[in-house]
Amino acid sequence: MKGLIISLGMFVVFSCKAQQTYPLNTDFEGIPQGSYLKDLNNELTPYTGEYKANFKGNEIILYITKEENRLIDRVDKKFYRDVLSIKYIIKNSSGNILQNTQNMSFQPSQVRHTIYSMRTRPNLGNITFSYGGTNCSVGNGKIILKKINSTQISWEYRPNDIILDDSKCPPGTDINIYLPETKDLIFTKQ
Repeated sequence: MKGLIISLGMFVVFSCKAQQTYPLNTDFEGIPQGSYLKDLNNELTPYTGEYKANFKGNEIILYITKEENRLIDRVDKKFYRDVLSIKYIIKNSSGNILQNTQNMSFQPSQVRHTIYSMRTRPNLGNITFSYGGTNCSVGNGKIILKKINSTQISWEYRPNDIILDDSKCPPGTDINIYLPETKDLIFTKQ
């Protein structure tokens, strides 16, 4: 009986696999399920903080934070990755808030209003983000941030095209895109 218990214990120990850790920029397609793409070189940290810019009379405030070990759930693979998350407030010239995600808490499967980093490109000095859009997925697309210096980042936002009708988006829904649709907008760290 004692031999059986020892054999079962050894089976359990050798059957459990530790989470495999890879550098942040590893191609996720080549890693095993449940792996972790970790920011080993601190590529994300220099982007964190609060940044401000003005665009067409609106003030945009970005709150960029680093999330470690975030679950990424793709159709064919689940893995973990360190990411940057952007929340924001957009105010018009009168100081009225047009859009505010700063205090929103997002569920792991939520896409709407979320902005998460997808990959870093150290050779180009930038980070690409996926933006889930707002109501009816309006504005979903890509955001690219490039570090200019220790206090400034450059912003580029490329929304995808979307065709809306009453079956996809109820009448009266706010379908404005408030994020600045532009390239080379400079944000300054506060």
